[in-house]
Amino acid sequence: MATALEELIQLLDLEQIEENLFRAFHPADREHRLYGGQIMAQALMAAARTVEDNSAPRPVHSLHGYFLRPGDPKVPAVIKVERLRDGRSFSSRRITVLQKGEAIFNMDASFQVAEAGREHQIPMPDSRPPSADKIPDYLLDGPFISWREDFRRLVSTTPQPPEQNVWFKSNGPVPDDPVLQACLLVYESDNALLGTARLPHRGNYDPDNMQSASLDHAIWFHHPVDVSEWLLYALDAPSSSAGRGLNRGCIFTAAGQLVASTVQEGLVRVR
Repeated sequence: MATALEELIQLLDLEQIEENLFRAFHPADREHRLYGGQIMAQALMAAARTVEDNSAPRPVHSLHGYFLRPGDPKVPAVIKVERLRDGRSFSSRRITVLQKGEAIFNMDASFQVAEAGREHQIPMPDSRPPSADKIPDYLLDGPFISWREDFRRLVSTTPQPPEQNVWFKSNGPVPDDPVLQACLLVYESDNALLGTARLPHRGNYDPDNMQSASLDHAIWFHHPVDVSEWLLYALDAPSSSAGRGLNRGCIFTAAGQLVASTVQEGLVRVR
């Protein structure tokens, strides 16, 4: 039986049904609506397959997506890629994910020829990956191991500052494929973001009456990444208003290199 990580990697191996047109499948045991990170990762994989590797590879450097409708886990998705531009340094793609003839997600992605440039970054928070004895067995069932610092404090009913640190890595080895690595990072980048905006309001609402959903998601890639090694997701939420919460994330290697940045706005509506 395939592990959850192996199943996810298989789901990212899209079926090409026509030029610029792909079919994507979903986890067999998924119920209710689809996980947004999966749809984004599959959309990125489809786009990357249309970026020709002529003189030099063009890894993804940014993507911006909008969740339009809940995805149905029982219906395969059709992914349509529009080739907007292929310049000397950048390639731009527009991606639409459809089910039952309607768009459930759309995204723009940009790819860039690797080049050197001046560098700086913010420092990583003072944090270290968890030791093996701190990871409970129930965290070992998914495609990623995700471990939150101060978990007991964060799940209390007391209002908390809108920030948290989450360490994560793939739950097993991952092929040394930059496109697959980026897609897996996109998949996991949708985890924990939205909950950050709810932290200041702990104890002030009934969780059963909270309507939560990702509205949009953006990610910028600064350096190549290896998701099989521990990565720190440093999250904060600078604002919530009008039933929406804005969340930001910085993804660092354990050595302190900032490899990606994310921003997501989500619905945090109390019915």
